[in-house]
Amino acid sequence: MVKLNKIYTRTGDDGTTGLVDGSRLPKHAARMEAVGAVDEANAALGLAVQSLKGAPRDDCVRLQNDLFDLGADLATPGEDFEPSDMVLRIVPAQVDWLEQRIDAVNADLEPLTSFILPGGSEAAARLHLARTSVRRAERAVSALAAQEPVNPAAAAFINRLSDYLFVLCRAVNDGGAGDVLWTPGANR
Repeated sequence: MVKLNKIYTRTGDDGTTGLVDGSRLPKHAARMEAVGAVDEANAALGLAVQSLKGAPRDDCVRLQNDLFDLGADLATPGEDFEPSDMVLRIVPAQVDWLEQRIDAVNADLEPLTSFILPGGSEAAARLHLARTSVRRAERAVSALAAQEPVNPAAAAFINRLSDYLFVLCRAVNDGGAGDVLWTPGANR
């Protein structure tokens, strides 16, 4: 259980931040960029949750918890990606759950005949914002992985999450009927 008695510690005043293993990194390090981008994505998803009901809302709240798991995973350097009582890691089952949800939601949607613009209903617009935040987090995780080992399940999870949010956008847009289609070159 996490217990925070004091919110400020002054330990980051020197431009560093602590990792799960007790080491410190500059706040601008690639690892911290990835952790921060995941946090931003979680906040954007939290905004989207406010306009959802039922299963989509429940899924997104579950995913907010998983995004905290992802942040903890990324804040734990090293090459041992096995979870333990003391080390939180994204596991393949979390990726599998996302794939199952993508398939289930997508099964009820008409195939796309065009790219869609981010929008439609308010709920879909909020989910599109969360999706693009997740894509930014995915780029930050990829940049980190180019420098240091990253849990392969964590990289897969963030990639699947943006896919899930995309199909969920379509689902809350009246099953895709409310999607706003891109018209290439419409304003030339």
